[in-house]
Amino acid sequence: MKKIFNYILVAFTVVSFAACDLQELPVATASNQAIFGSTGGMELYTTSFYDLLPNTDVGVFQGDDNSDIIARNGVDDYLAVGALSPITSPRSEWDWKPLRNINYFIENAGNSPVSGKEHYIGLARFFRALFYFGKVRRFGDVPWIDKTIEVNDSVMLKASRTSRFEVMDKVLADLNYAIENITLTSDPSCTRITKNVARAYKTRICLFEASLRKYHTDYNMQGTANTWYQEVVSTANDITGFFLHKGAISDRSYREIFITKAPYTDETILAVALSSSLQVFSSANRRFISPTYGNRPSLTRNFVNTYLKLDGTSFTDDPNYKTIPFVTEVQNRDLRLKQTIRLGDYKRTENAVPVAAPPNFNQTFTGYQPIKWCYDERFPYDDESVNDNAHIIMRWAEVLLNKAEAMAELGTMTDADWEVTIGALRARAGITGATLTTKPTAADPYLVSYYQNKFTDPVLLEVMRERAVELVFEGLRPDDLRRWHIGELFQVAPMNGMYVPALGEYDLNGDGKNDVVFYQGTKPSASNSTIAFVDVSTSSAVGRIQLSNGTSGEVQWNPGAREWLDKKYLYPIPEADRTMNPALGQNPGW
Repeated sequence: MKKIFNYILVAFTVVSFAACDLQELPVATASNQAIFGSTGGMELYTTSFYDLLPNTDVGVFQGDDNSDIIARNGVDDYLAVGALSPITSPRSEWDWKPLRNINYFIENAGNSPVSGKEHYIGLARFFRALFYFGKVRRFGDVPWIDKTIEVNDSVMLKASRTSRFEVMDKVLADLNYAIENITLTSDPSCTRITKNVARAYKTRICLFEASLRKYHTDYNMQGTANTWYQEVVSTANDITGFFLHKGAISDRSYREIFITKAPYTDETILAVALSSSLQVFSSANRRFISPTYGNRPSLTRNFVNTYLKLDGTSFTDDPNYKTIPFVTEVQNRDLRLKQTIRLGDYKRTENAVPVAAPPNFNQTFTGYQPIKWCYDERFPYDDESVNDNAHIIMRWAEVLLNKAEAMAELGTMTDADWEVTIGALRARAGITGATLTTKPTAADPYLVSYYQNKFTDPVLLEVMRERAVELVFEGLRPDDLRRWHIGELFQVAPMNGMYVPALGEYDLNGDGKNDVVFYQGTKPSASNSTIAFVDVSTSSAVGRIQLSNGTSGEVQWNPGAREWLDKKYLYPIPEADRTMNPALGQNPGW
């Protein structure tokens, strides 16, 4: 889908004079002169690069479905036993056409006589960095190509791959060029690439690279990690003009960011603005709520346990936390919890009439049912892909988290740094106490255990807690697990849900009306017509819900067998592409 920005008419104009594929334009043509002979032509051309941003239909909101914190319908090929191979590896991910488009522009814009051409070259180099980061993240070593390849260039077409570390050095150079030369400093629509957008992406990319070099010790690049962490901190410090969004009602501020049509400019750094008038939508409601469409993602209880209490203490400090029922466990918690899942007094509307909306076990697998990206109105959003809330891609909160993690890794975090990063995020979430102003000195044992005893630094663990909570359903979690070298969580993290003391009916939102009945054997009669029936009879079948103790315990969802192998830190090179160019080789283990 083409991305829709506030300058949509400009994008349409590009198509009008470049009816043939821009990737195939020869150097010497009238079209070439029309593009590179004026700033208007180059402005028009660079809009084609925006298609490299995340697709809005599936959206960044579905990226976390393959992770440790989400229970979903089924198992993706990435984690299904024996499903991923060089034969099944999607060739669409080994697609180099966008790069040819970018390199063609850089080559020709460099020869343009137009004053200010560096701005447009900066845009192109930003997108080239984005393109290559995606390729390296997925495949590791990839061919570095910085010129337009002609069809008869057998040397380049049959070239071997370049070391991922050399490629990432070039990605960093592209980002630095973009930051230096992009002249646009702000954009009221939050939809255009500005100097600060390039800086924000640099913090994301450098953080990934730093932690990969530190924790993937088989590369023997640990000694270079700190340089990349330092890039994160220094670049984050250069970003100005953004703040954490704070709405009029504190327990709505966080969620407001994700259900607004026009992005909030205080926090949003980059977004794609959708449009009902132009019939450009996302499918957020359907993918989260429909019982027959999408993955029906639900939070896991192990993850929900990491949400702090409002007084800043850990929920898991309570020795009885494992057996606290849902209606009680969600009280007095980090306000982001009630803005991320259904609980308490949450209501949806049907034809503008408010209706109590407790977790619906006809739509959720664990009871922790998401609302973060979803409109509250049922019709038509639950049944059709017509969401027009802005697609948020990058925001200030992530930059704060990137900076905080880098400082924690460098060992430079002070209490003052803590207060304006992690403390600020927690203050917006309604949390109080010393955790807002003072970095921790003792590691939370629950977090140590959750992260497989691989992390013990108390500051870093709290940053990891905050990152997962703040950025859930924003598509970054799988990359976090991979860069931290804890891919085993893809397999071993339990797909667990709320605690059920015994078989029977339960009121999940405390309104005096029962919402779900857990039973075994014969389906019982229910106290009301809207109650959801969950058969927890003993079964090992895929697609069934069980209770951990048989007739009581945590809800356990069985999506199917998941498999983690360390070779999955990199995807296999598609076999068809290796056949065309044997010099590509194959990634280890594949």
